[in-house]
Amino acid sequence: MSTPSLLHPRNAHHGRYDFTALTKAMPALTAFICVNPAGEPTIDFTDNNAVMMLNQALLAKYYKVKFWQLPEGYLCPPVPGRADYVHYLADLLALSCAGKVPQGKHIALLDIGTGANVIYPIIASHSYGWQVCGTETDLVALKSAQVIVASNPALRANVRVVQQRNNAMFSGVIMPSQRFHLTMCNPPFFASQAEAEAASSRKWSNLGKAAQGHQRNFAGQQHELWCNGGELAFISQMITESQLFKPQVCWFTSLVSQQKHLAVLQKLLRSVGAVQTQVIEMRQGQKVSRILAWSFLTAVQQQDFTAEIA
Repeated sequence: MSTPSLLHPRNAHHGRYDFTALTKAMPALTAFICVNPAGEPTIDFTDNNAVMMLNQALLAKYYKVKFWQLPEGYLCPPVPGRADYVHYLADLLALSCAGKVPQGKHIALLDIGTGANVIYPIIASHSYGWQVCGTETDLVALKSAQVIVASNPALRANVRVVQQRNNAMFSGVIMPSQRFHLTMCNPPFFASQAEAEAASSRKWSNLGKAAQGHQRNFAGQQHELWCNGGELAFISQMITESQLFKPQVCWFTSLVSQQKHLAVLQKLLRSVGAVQTQVIEMRQGQKVSRILAWSFLTAVQQQDFTAEIA
């Protein structure tokens, strides 16, 4: 008996990868397919090129993205887990929309630190037709994301990527007259390079390989993986800044990788006057991650907010 999928019900990536369909969408993937001990097709997940090609195939088949390339060494994200975040955000917003999952261009999403891969805007715009603004401080990542958007007609209509020019997260991006239904962020999880490399070594071990020096099969630049204080400091700054935009955002959200950080962050949310908070758990295989969501609006105010923008 197969293990039930733990992904969100609307996630398109339940079960094993359909390599027949994926190679049809991206024939170049064929060169990277091998057979696992059970005789099933797979790829070598320790091979950066194979992982990159698998992502290109997934994005071509499921999200109609025909061009998707990253600068060397930049983060190559696992698509199924990224899709879960977007689908759970849709459920969160549905609470303010009479339980109906919202779709269409009147829904505005802000992705803080969209990265060179611009993965969340791709999934959100295709799955729900939302208008998405991605922000990025790294100029190489910014250019990569903008090229991906410009190269795919389906993205050009709904996605824009802008440079964040200071160390703030919302200031300079959310204009005084602008409002967003949702914000999202996948923060740098680690507090140092040593922490990131230790996690990388554990991942190599889980993949049945010896540690490959500083190499990571998922790649990633320093600013994508670690920052001073790690995710706790990063999300704390985000919460503090969010006070300045109380009436302009329905739900602020961020991924939280370490459960031990939740209590500290929830205490901070209470201190800044958040009216509503939620912790949404996501599971993918052995991995567990969480979405921390908060709002300065009551449920009634949120309903008015979504009705006015619609």
